[in-house]
Amino acid sequence: MTRHEVREHIFRLLFMVEFHEGEELKEQAALYFDEAEGISEKNHAYILEKLENMIEKVPELDAALNEAAEGWKTARMGKAELTILRLAAYEITCDEDIPARVAINEAVELGKTFGGDESPAFINGILAKLMKRMGNDTE
Repeated sequence: MTRHEVREHIFRLLFMVEFHEGEELKEQAALYFDEAEGISEKNHAYILEKLENMIEKVPELDAALNEAAEGWKTARMGKAELTILRLAAYEITCDEDIPARVAINEAVELGKTFGGDESPAFINGILAKLMKRMGNDTE
């Protein structure tokens, strides 16, 4: 399974956070894995670990995104775009194994797949501002 495929699974599970909490979220994740094909035990464990870490950080990620997204608060963002931004913001700020450029490029690709027509540009813009706020310009 490619890193992109793993990231898509994480996105799909993280998207559920908007609709389910606590035990219900765990049940939905279990159902997701029951129906998903081709996920090895190693990838399953990795996906769950990343998901749990991201869920813990949602308030911090949202705060960082709110600062970067001038005129757009996370509460107003589309659910798919918000989930993609949370995933990328986590990878940029918390995951040293993933270069920021890769996280941004992958987020834009997820936006093309799961978001609306304007999603890729919106996601790229927010993440570029996030990087500038962190003092790590991508250019």
